[in-house]
Amino acid sequence: MNILCLDQFGELGGAQRCLLDLIPAMADRGWSVHVAAPGNGQLAERAAAMQATVDPIRCGPYSSGKKTLADMARFLGEAPRLAGEIRGLVWRYDADLIYVNGPRLLPAVALAARKGPRVLFHSHSLLDGPARRLAGRSLAMVRAAVVASCRFVATPLLPYCGDRGIRVVYNGVRHMSLPSRAAAAAEFRIGAIGRISPEKGQADFLHAARILHSAAPECRFLICGAPLFSDPAAMRYCAALEALAEGLPVEFAGWTEDVEGVLATLDLLVVPSAAIDATPRVILEAFAAGVPVVAFASGGIPEIVEHGVTGFLVEQRSPKALASAIGDLLREPARLREAADNARAKACTEFSLERYRAQMIEVIEAAVREPHPARRLG
Repeated sequence: MNILCLDQFGELGGAQRCLLDLIPAMADRGWSVHVAAPGNGQLAERAAAMQATVDPIRCGPYSSGKKTLADMARFLGEAPRLAGEIRGLVWRYDADLIYVNGPRLLPAVALAARKGPRVLFHSHSLLDGPARRLAGRSLAMVRAAVVASCRFVATPLLPYCGDRGIRVVYNGVRHMSLPSRAAAAAEFRIGAIGRISPEKGQADFLHAARILHSAAPECRFLICGAPLFSDPAAMRYCAALEALAEGLPVEFAGWTEDVEGVLATLDLLVVPSAAIDATPRVILEAFAAGVPVVAFASGGIPEIVEHGVTGFLVEQRSPKALASAIGDLLREPARLREAADNARAKACTEFSLERYRAQMIEVIEAAVREPHPARRLG
C-alpha cells in the first residue's frame, strides 16, 4: 500500500511527532510512505531518515492559534494550486490513501481527492468557528475518515462525519527511565515544557511562580520551549514572559529534543494550558518518566489525567488557584509520588507507543477498505 502523508508544517510540533511515531509502524506493514510538507525542516529530515520519500509542497507559512475569516479566505485562495500539487503526488506515488496531518490542507485535499484515493484526517487540535466549518465541509466532500487525539477534539467535527463517526486514538509515548535528580535536595524544581504560545499558558505559570516564591522560596522554575511555526505573535509573547519572570528564580531553557533529560531534572511538571488545548504530549511523557503532573482541567486534559490518581487537576483556571494547588502538594510529597507511580504504570499500558501504533494501523486499514464515494454504484 502507498500512503501519501501531508503536513501543513515542516517544523516539529506535537502533531508532526505523532506522524513520525507512526512511520515505522507503516513501514513494518510493508507500506510505502511518502511525506509532503513545506520547506526542508526537521519533519522532512526525520522522515527521510526513516526511509520515507519526502517532497516539498507550497503552503503557508501559517501561524498557530485561532483563525479569522480572512485566514479562511487565504486557505481557499491557495487551495486550487495546492490541489494540483497534491494530485501530482498522488499520481507519482499511486497513492492508496492520503493521510492529512493538518486541517489547513483539507480544502486542497477535497479538491484533489474527489475522484482519487481515500482520505484520512488526523485531528490533533480543536477546530471551531470558520475553521471548523471549512474543515468540516471539506471532510464531507470526500467522505473522509477521521481520527482524533481525544473526544474534546472529535466532538465539533461529528456533524460532518455522517454515519462514519470518529475514532479516538490517544497519543502514545515510549518508555522512559526514571528521573535522577541531580539538583540540591533543598530545591524543588517545577517546570513547564512546550511550545511558547498563549494557549500553553506560560504567563499563568509565571504569575503562579511569583505567588509560590514568596511562600516557598526553595522552589526553582523552568520554562522549556520556543515559539514555533514562524509565529510573530508567539515571539512577542516570549518577550513578555521574560519581563514577567524578572526577579524570580526562573530558567528559560529554550527548546531541546531531549525532553526525557529535562524531565529528569524536575520534581513537578505544570501544564497551565488554555481552554482550547487538547491532550498535550508532554503530560504523557511525564507519565512515562515518573514525574508528577499538575494541570488546569482544560480541553482534553481531563481525558488523560485522573485527578488524585495519575495527576492533579486545577478546576479554576487562575494563577492563584494553580499556586494554591501546588503549595498544598508541596506539603504532601507522598501524594505526588503515588500519583507519579500510578501514571507511569498507565503510560506502559494505555498510553504506550505500541498501543498508539497498533490502533492507528487499524484506523488506516479501515479507511482504505471504505469505498470512495465517487466509485460507488447506484
